[in-house]
Amino acid sequence: MREYEFTLRFDVSRVAAGLDECVEVLGGAGCDDALIGIGIPGRLALIFARESESAEDAVLSALRDVVTALPDAVLVEAMPDFVGITEVADLVGKTRQNIRKLLLGCAGNGPLPVHEGSSSVWHLAPVLEWLRDEKRYPVDEGLLDLATTNMQLNAASTRIDVNPRIQEDVESLLAEA
Repeated sequence: MREYEFTLRFDVSRVAAGLDECVEVLGGAGCDDALIGIGIPGRLALIFARESESAEDAVLSALRDVVTALPDAVLVEAMPDFVGITEVADLVGKTRQNIRKLLLGCAGNGPLPVHEGSSSVWHLAPVLEWLRDEKRYPVDEGLLDLATTNMQLNAASTRIDVNPRIQEDVESLLAEA
């Protein structure tokens, strides 16, 4: 068993109960291994420290506990997943300048950002894999497992209504590449 630390953020604006009642219900539903943040109106953040055989089991069991307790809660984000240079540096124990140089200087040979701009954003899992495999940096395999699980969960829970014809065309075009 390993302890996994992760955060699940929810929109609870459609939940009939007040935030104090939500906290009570969550505690009784198995989320007693989470710190619960209620700072943003209509949002709940649960910071879990859950023991499990795998990151996937830990995250999915936590998600199951929350949606069982609060069926109208909507998952906003599972973290860690989306990260900037500073978060990557903190997670791998390197300087921000070191990670910045690696990520911005890899000229297409590294992980592609999800968003580019003054503050670029990456999925953590491909960055960790690249740092481990290409740069030979030591990477916590549990963190990589967790980042991969959260990336998959975030992708699966995206609430974008994609036109099936466009989805088919994109899949076909990308398969040809």
